[in-house]
Amino acid sequence: MEVRVVAVGRVKERGLRDAIDDYLERIGHYAKVKEIELADGSEAEVSARITKSIPQRARVIALEVDGETIPSAGIAKWIGQAENDAVASLVFLIGGSYGLPRPVSDAAYRKLSLSALTLPHRLARLVLVEQIYRGFSILRGSPYDH
Repeated sequence: MEVRVVAVGRVKERGLRDAIDDYLERIGHYAKVKEIELADGSEAEVSARITKSIPQRARVIALEVDGETIPSAGIAKWIGQAENDAVASLVFLIGGSYGLPRPVSDAAYRKLSLSALTLPHRLARLVLVEQIYRGFSILRGSPYDH
């Protein structure tokens, strides 16, 4: 299975970029992983870019303010279900400053909220990749989750 993080915007801050890259590398021990950074633009442009970045047979999870708030074990469960269902790609979508285009969000398999707090998108990306890594750690019985 491949895990793909598709985000509108780039993370340029060195410390955040290093932390995100560290977690992406850790996820790579469990699954193929790919981060795709997309340019912002009009809703139609962003929608087209996101749609193009989602491979066939993907299970899409959209990060949304009004999405489900679940514990880390819930993310582990979603990852485990995707593995059991032989999903080719598990894709997490992070929108730009105005969120995800409605059609893209509505087409997602699930909607996830990382927090009731409003997070900057670059920080949300760090939290997301850490939680994906934690999910795999939970599934594999790694001591990281303790």
